[in-house]
Amino acid sequence: MNALQKENAQAYWKENIRLMLSLLAVWFVVSFGMGILFADELNNIRFFGFKLGFWMAQQGAIYVFVVLIFIYVVKMNKMDRKYGVDEGDDVYVEDEEYYHHEESFIESISEVDDKKGA
Repeated sequence: MNALQKENAQAYWKENIRLMLSLLAVWFVVSFGMGILFADELNNIRFFGFKLGFWMAQQGAIYVFVVLIFIYVVKMNKMDRKYGVDEGDDVYVEDEEYYHHEESFIESISEVDDKKGA
């Protein structure tokens, strides 16, 4: 790996870790903060007929977590394209030598079974 590739890889992972830590911070604030730490204050607010602190602890944190997963996927796909490591550039190359076998897998198994039985 040359110096430019190494620098590119370090920048990619630095940005990746920053994204993960920021999404984990949001998840922590929503699940632990809103569901436990600030639940009493949030319970003064009604949401769909439920106290907001209760709702965030039971349902809201799950919804936020699912949204964070989608945000992560979108941001990572964008980051992969930015650094040139996305799957869009993968090209399937058919290789007859690689996929060619003299005997089938079933035949090779049956030969082993025949030897065990004999």
